[in-house]
Amino acid sequence: MKVGVLALQGSVAEHLKLITSVNKKIEAVPVRTVDELASVDGLIIPGGESTTLRKLIDEFDLFTPIKVRVEAGMPVWGTCAGLILLANKIEGERPYFSLLDVDVVRNAYGRQINSFVAEGDFADMYINMVFIRAPKITRVGGNVEVLGVHDGVPVAVRQGHILATAFHPEVVSRDNRVHKYFLSMIESKE
Repeated sequence: MKVGVLALQGSVAEHLKLITSVNKKIEAVPVRTVDELASVDGLIIPGGESTTLRKLIDEFDLFTPIKVRVEAGMPVWGTCAGLILLANKIEGERPYFSLLDVDVVRNAYGRQINSFVAEGDFADMYINMVFIRAPKITRVGGNVEVLGVHDGVPVAVRQGHILATAFHPEVVSRDNRVHKYFLSMIESKE
């Protein structure tokens, strides 16, 4: 299995490290080109700054290849900014990939200084959730499963082969359970 992390901006190294911590036989690779994208079985769109990621995805000509691969069933996981890019609706701006039937508000939990760690359930696991300028999910479509909630608001969702988290599980360096969950999604597609 080969898992890619979109390596244009954001928490790339952290995701790569946690993928290999699940299973050393899994190849974790940075993705910056169409050829690298074509070689992976699943893709993580990491946290970072969503406007910057949009510009870089466009600059590297990756928008259409990513969208086509995900529409064809490639598992994808968006964390924080990745969630924003996948969402069908973003308050105050046009959506980007429009692949996930949720509405989001950017930076809804405050500025960088307002970052925090919360504990909560994710897919029947109790985990730490790190929120850094996190988006808030304000609407969840009928075909979207809520996997995690914080203060009554969905913070982790799944729509078939699309996973999204408002928090950053890659920041909790010794806990790879959310990564293991995503890898199981890829395995079930093979």
